[in-house]
Amino acid sequence: MTTRWPQSRSHKYKYEIPSLSPPARPLLLSSRCGTITMASPDKSLDGIESRFARAVDETEWIPLSLTLVEYPQGDIFGQLLAVISLMPFAIITGFITLILFRRDLHTIVFFIGVSINECINYVLKHMIRQARPMKRDGLYAEYGMPSTHTQFMWFFAAYATLFIYFRLNYNCTVTERFWRTIVAIGCIVTALLVTYSRVYLLYHSNTQVIWGALIGITLGSAWFIIMHMTLTPFFPIVVSWRISEFLLLRDTTLIPNVLWFEYTNIRTEARARARKLSAIGRSH
Repeated sequence: MTTRWPQSRSHKYKYEIPSLSPPARPLLLSSRCGTITMASPDKSLDGIESRFARAVDETEWIPLSLTLVEYPQGDIFGQLLAVISLMPFAIITGFITLILFRRDLHTIVFFIGVSINECINYVLKHMIRQARPMKRDGLYAEYGMPSTHTQFMWFFAAYATLFIYFRLNYNCTVTERFWRTIVAIGCIVTALLVTYSRVYLLYHSNTQVIWGALIGITLGSAWFIIMHMTLTPFFPIVVSWRISEFLLLRDTTLIPNVLWFEYTNIRTEARARARKLSAIGRSH
């Protein structure tokens, strides 16, 4: 329905639309030269939906590939490997948690080594520029040589194994040796599973994961030597800095068993405070 109003430069007209019930009320779409064009609500909604659909069609959507892992539908083993391949992110979360709540210098230095390892992997990928396997319909936008997941896990496994056998030598009982061996084997097995998952899920070739493992082991071992031989003697100096005292940084290098040390000291302090509170209560 179109209503045409007379044109005049000396008079101003007040456009009014009669009040109608909601179902019958028209929508004002445009006003040009005194002409008011009306349209039904259904048509305007259809126009809005069509414009939104065109905008969605023209927008390019990309996934966050950092944590995206695909596996064959219905493949339970592939699904398990997809979950295992996310282990580096769980380890990074553990690092951040330990640094925030423990403030131990060794953990911080370990995490710095992990970060350097990731930077080296990034540089190598963009220097070599080898594509990932083209065995699926999708094309990868990232390079594949060497494998980031594999290099990360073998760096962690190599460093952790050396740390367990060369730094945690405070107790030579059978039980302690057993648990140290279990932890070391667990790190190596986890690294193997992550390595195999990258090949099984067609994210990397055999060559890419092999080189990733070799580079990770080399860098992990080298960083442990640097930490153990060069950086550790400076830890007592670092923790004495004012900024370190402000951040509550600590050095537990000379404490043979940190868990047992904390357990005994917390228990002793808790008992002493309990006796003090009990004495205060009796005095009142």
